[in-house]
Amino acid sequence: MKNVKKLHFSLLLVFVHVCFVETQADYAPFFYDNGPYSSNGNLALFSLTEDTPVGTEIYALNGTDPEGQEVRYGLSFEPGAKEYFRVEAKSGNITLVEQLDREILDSIEVLVSITDGRSKVTEKVTVFVMDANDERPVFKNLPSFLDVPENSESGSSIYKVLAVDRDTGSGGSITFYLQTNGQSSKFAIDRHSGVLRIKPGEMLDYERSTTHFITVVAKGSEIFTVFAKDGDLGTPKPIHYSLENGTDGVFGINKTSGVISLLTYPIYLKREIFNMKVKASEVSPEGNLMDYGFTTVVIRVVDLNNHPPTFYGENGPQNMFEMTMYEHPPEGEIIRGLKITVNDSDQGSNAKFNLRLVGPGRMLRVVPQTVLNEAQVTILVEDSAAMDYEKFHFLTFKLLAVEMDTPERFSATADIVIHLLDTNDNAPKFSSVYYIARIPENSPGNSNVVSVTATDPDSGFWGEVKYSIYGSGADLFLINSASGIIYTQPWASLDAEVKSKYNFYVKAEDAEGKYSLAEVFVTVLDLNDHPPEFNENFLEKTMIIGALVKIEAQDDDAEGPNNVIEYSIMKTDPENIFDINADTGEIKLKSYIKSMDIVQNITKQNDCTWSVVVQAQDRGSPSFSTTTVVKIDITEAIQLRGPWASFFVQSRDKPLHILGMIAGVISLMVVVTVFISTIMFMRNKKSNRILPHRRIRRRNKPPVTFKFPNSGEKLLIQEPEVMVGVNCSNCNIASGHPLPPNHNMNVVTGHHWSPNHNVSMVSGRHWLPPPPPNAPALPPLLPGGRPGDRQWVVPTVLGTVAQIKPKRNRNRPVDSVNAALVSELKMRLDQRRLANCS
Repeated sequence: MKNVKKLHFSLLLVFVHVCFVETQADYAPFFYDNGPYSSNGNLALFSLTEDTPVGTEIYALNGTDPEGQEVRYGLSFEPGAKEYFRVEAKSGNITLVEQLDREILDSIEVLVSITDGRSKVTEKVTVFVMDANDERPVFKNLPSFLDVPENSESGSSIYKVLAVDRDTGSGGSITFYLQTNGQSSKFAIDRHSGVLRIKPGEMLDYERSTTHFITVVAKGSEIFTVFAKDGDLGTPKPIHYSLENGTDGVFGINKTSGVISLLTYPIYLKREIFNMKVKASEVSPEGNLMDYGFTTVVIRVVDLNNHPPTFYGENGPQNMFEMTMYEHPPEGEIIRGLKITVNDSDQGSNAKFNLRLVGPGRMLRVVPQTVLNEAQVTILVEDSAAMDYEKFHFLTFKLLAVEMDTPERFSATADIVIHLLDTNDNAPKFSSVYYIARIPENSPGNSNVVSVTATDPDSGFWGEVKYSIYGSGADLFLINSASGIIYTQPWASLDAEVKSKYNFYVKAEDAEGKYSLAEVFVTVLDLNDHPPEFNENFLEKTMIIGALVKIEAQDDDAEGPNNVIEYSIMKTDPENIFDINADTGEIKLKSYIKSMDIVQNITKQNDCTWSVVVQAQDRGSPSFSTTTVVKIDITEAIQLRGPWASFFVQSRDKPLHILGMIAGVISLMVVVTVFISTIMFMRNKKSNRILPHRRIRRRNKPPVTFKFPNSGEKLLIQEPEVMVGVNCSNCNIASGHPLPPNHNMNVVTGHHWSPNHNVSMVSGRHWLPPPPPNAPALPPLLPGGRPGDRQWVVPTVLGTVAQIKPKRNRNRPVDSVNAALVSELKMRLDQRRLANCS
């Protein structure tokens, strides 16, 4: 029976309860946009008259939160602007807190906000200030005196009165009249133009009256003026005017003048025809109203300005237009995704209005800008660069239509929202155009040098930046392509003494190859790792009393203070005899030692030689130093004179300077010698030039006979009418053979002699005696000369040939003839032959 092993397993069941939590999105609150004529909403394009009393509740902000959260309202102004309104945060009620004046400020920009406690929305709106008839007319050119000729015609104009009223609409329209105080006047004024005239039928008479006082009154325009008079004769009683009915509260009458005026804006005129009953009552001296009468005044409103401009979309009236487009559209391009029409149903000037686009910057432009009745609205791109996705993901504009020539200035507004899409329109940009780094020269490989940073504001992979370095100085460095950290290469060994400055470029590039560059400057910091060193451990110097000697040490460190050396005397015997310049290493005797006698009194030695221990120490940290022994032999100066002596004294410790001066003098002498030799060579070459072969013409000439004399006699060259004599004793001609006595020879270029009496020598060969050659002709005579007027000497290898007069011999003792004279003779003969041939 087999053993059966039972395996027991323990099973642990773990139940994990996963709860799904739904995160509810939080939407921002928003205002209700109820239009410019509503008393609640977002305050956009709201208008109120300038005479609204301070403390009046003029508006109520109104909005909601999509999640139903309780909202709070806020109101603020641009920095430095006057605050005209105040809002109650919970109710949104806005109160006027400052007096308005349309003539100073006709519109107010306000920032209104709504918040649900987590999200806050702020809108910039415009409140228009409407005019009230609160300004008085002001005269512009009314003079104190006016000169009028007495013969001016009746009815002629003599002056025009000008006045202005800063009010708009009917309140700014001025009428003129003359204040006569019940007296008759010879003058009248046009109530609208202000032209002052002489009344028809009236004439001026200087003899009766030289001065007339006229009072002109200017007031606001009137719709109509009623006039009533007392029917009783005698003294008329004042009249009191009043409106009984039919005014609808929009008209009023002046109780004394009877001027009927409009009390409100034409927008509130609901009828085209108004029948008003006017009452005129007599006023007793006690001020009581007595008898009265009635009349009816009919006022007809020609065009009721009761239609504001309205924006329309494809499906009817619309105050919100939205579209999506890529950033940086071309300038001047029409935004075709917007289809907007604007219309005003009134007539004439009441239907004339301006279009204006309000928004960030001047990115867009609206055309047309002036509309009569209706137009298709076109939006053009004005500033392409400003439509940047990196600055604005969406753009919000207000399109305004405001009437131009109406006192009501009715208006309409529409929101235009443009959502921008990103493009790769930016290259990475470094935080600096250059980076400066410093690293010690003993830094190991992979040491951190500097970190560069570049950013690309584009979104997505267009905004990812990749770094690289290049340039002649980048060999020892590498960069992390993602982080921009620059390291030294793992094998890099930095040495400030070898190279202390590196510069290279770092490149930041995006996914599409757009890039920018920055320059990196790396300075290898020098460490004091080299001590000063003298050229030799033992130096010998000769010091002349009154002069100094100089020692030098070198420090191989790259920069100061590590390579700045300071010299000092460590030891000398006896003490206090030398001074040393700590910066230059110049050693000199103490100032009181001025002669060898003083030196010999100081030391008992006869040779006057000191061994001085000098230390050279650098100024690094830590500091290194080294010493050397300088053997100084002191002697007196040798009295030398002249500039060369001064130079040698000054350069006694600088043998290279002396050698350089000597070499310069020798070089100058060589140059002068070569120059002179070149000039002489060129002159000789010019005088010895050979004429071309084609110009040589041969002619038969009598032969030249050479007669070799005995010792003491002359060598004669016989030519026609010319006798040439040459003394030649023991001559060697070209080959060094002696000339046989009493022999005749024909010399061409001979080298060897024959024992015969007649020898012909050509090119060094032996020939049988040929017939005597033709002698060359004499050189041509100088202009105006005669054969006997000129003597010439031709040195040759054989001797000197001299021209003599006919039949006259000249004896000259000749000791010896050298080879140069023979060559010169041959050259002269050849020249004469060539001259005769030509």
